[in-house]
Amino acid sequence: MNTKPFLSTREVAKFLDVNEKMVYTLVSDKGLPATKITGKWLFPRRLVEQWLDNHIINYPKSAHIPSSYGMLILVGSHDVLLERTIGLFNERYPQHLAVFGNVGSLGGLKALKRGLCHIAVSHLLQDDEEEYNFQYVQQELGGDFASVVNFCLREQGILLAKGNPKGIQSLKDLGKPGITMANRPASAGTRLLFDRELQKIGVAATQIKGYDREYRTHWDVAIEVLAGRADVAPGIRAVADIFGLDFLPVRWERYDLLISKNRFFEEGVQLFLNLLHNDAVKALAQELTGYDLNVCGKMVFAHPQSAELVPEPPKTKKQEKKAKKSSS
Repeated sequence: MNTKPFLSTREVAKFLDVNEKMVYTLVSDKGLPATKITGKWLFPRRLVEQWLDNHIINYPKSAHIPSSYGMLILVGSHDVLLERTIGLFNERYPQHLAVFGNVGSLGGLKALKRGLCHIAVSHLLQDDEEEYNFQYVQQELGGDFASVVNFCLREQGILLAKGNPKGIQSLKDLGKPGITMANRPASAGTRLLFDRELQKIGVAATQIKGYDREYRTHWDVAIEVLAGRADVAPGIRAVADIFGLDFLPVRWERYDLLISKNRFFEEGVQLFLNLLHNDAVKALAQELTGYDLNVCGKMVFAHPQSAELVPEPPKTKKQEKKAKKSSS
């Protein structure tokens, strides 16, 4: 196609492979972009190309985001510091736009698997109660991921009404009569941790009034407690402090960025990872409570005891014989 910004009637007819009379029909009936301000018809090349794209039928479905759009999509677990870091990123790099989709840790992994995001954000505690995320990455993605990069360590616990009027001292107290809670969705890492802790101490969900009342973000459950519609809610210390609520600590956890190998070296991803080493991010964390950035921006690897998450291939007969000889 001609590289001129505007095309004549003859040029656009040639490009569309139609006769010139058909061009006027396309303008009047099909919305072909055109202007007659100079006295003759001119057709903006860029808009004609866009018009063609918009009229494609049976467009092939694509699960992957083109890397050239300048958009950085993070999907997964909600976090206050992450929200502020995304805002900082958009200020520093106006040629990019970082956006966040709050679908919970499990939802983030599924989005990463489908190629719907650049970065999944997760804090899923493994069965060993020491490691985070690797077990779930292996189950959901297999070996199809590049790295786990830490964003922060943060303190999880229970948000309590200011002054703790119900006198809640432990998770066991949540099962007592007269305690109402606001909960997080089943796909949220915070909810999964909460359920795990309840199971450990033998408190059933049916014992807790309001257990099935689900709210999307840490902000939402904090508002419920602040407004007096709930006495407790699972959440992070940073949110409790922002809303002036009391806080019952449960554990510190690792909150990670999961990046697939085909996205890792894209410009937006690298800019975001580099930003994590900037003092401005540390300053954001210092304005909040319940955060530790000692490993922020660093790659995280599974401990040796987590090696069983990736099953070894079966040994050949030759390898088995060799192993027997070496042990005898």
